[in-house]
Amino acid sequence: MNKYRKLALSILFDAMGYISFLIPGIGEFTDVVWAPVAAYLMTKLYKGKTGKIAAAVAFIEEAMPGLDVIPTFTLMWLYSYVFKSKETIIEV
Repeated sequence: MNKYRKLALSILFDAMGYISFLIPGIGEFTDVVWAPVAAYLMTKLYKGKTGKIAAAVAFIEEAMPGLDVIPTFTLMWLYSYVFKSKETIIEV
């Protein structure tokens, strides 16, 4: 999958996580449903050990009240395509 398509999906999935803020009273229920879905999507979008760790973080972030503001998917994209690639260049 193209890295820019992953970025677009990451931003979309983070935006979907923010929807709970728009629905007072129902928002916490949507977080209970969205947390496992977000974890699953994270494992499909980002493979391997880092994807599994990111899925666990996404699940906790979505399940815990007040942490929805963290853009987990977008941060994972930045880690995968910006920061991790710089580490590789430095190590060589």
